[in-house]
Amino acid sequence: QVQLVESGGGLVQAGGSLRLSCAASGRTFSNYAMGWFRQAPGKEREFVAGISWSGGSTYYADSMKGRFTISRDNAKNTVYLQMSSLKPEDTAVYYCAADPGNGVPIVEAAYDYWGQGTQVTVSS
Repeated sequence: QVQLVESGGGLVQAGGSLRLSCAASGRTFSNYAMGWFRQAPGKEREFVAGISWSGGSTYYADSMKGRFTISRDNAKNTVYLQMSSLKPEDTAVYYCAADPGNGVPIVEAAYDYWGQGTQVTVSS
């Protein structure tokens, strides 16, 4: 069992940066691939970034490449999403998720556990 809690969201001006954190409880965090998703009002939830359980492989959605960085610290049971050059269209609720696999899944159905989400609002 894995419980996930996101933090670090808030209001930021366009061009600014934020770092989101996802703290996991449980004894098997290091065995889970982790992902970040987001959902804007009136839109479907979309994949943002993913990282393998070892941290050796990452994958990003095209719109996030070069701006967002996913990382993890298994000793702290935490995964991070560093966001820079933020745009108003990045405004959404951001969710972290966990999957008991060795790859980097990019679809919602692959993930077994989800956090409650944290709001990110980017003003112009």
